Amino acid sequence: MALARYERAKVRVMRASEGQRAEWLDPGFWERLERLESRHRRAQSEHQRAQRGLEHTPPGEPQELHQAWRRYCEVIAELDQATAEIESLRTCAG
Repeated sequence: MALARYERAKVRVMRASEGQRAEWLDPGFWERLERLESRHRRAQSEHQRAQRGLEHTPPGEPQELHQAWRRYCEVIAELDQATAEIESLRTCAG
């Protein structure tokens, strides 16, 4: 269920360091975009770790499962927020 939401939220990340940067955009824009991309990559990595933790929780251990699920939900929220901010920047710049 949460994985399907993550899959729908996935977007192609425009890398500020790749290709030519539009000269008309403020350098502050590129700095912010690079910070957001870095945050997004960290959130994606944390999502993968949280998902593996959730998948490897031994059956019959409800406390561990609850903690793993809570962490997974926190990571999904962070990833969604970072994705939305990147999209917002992209929309404003486009």
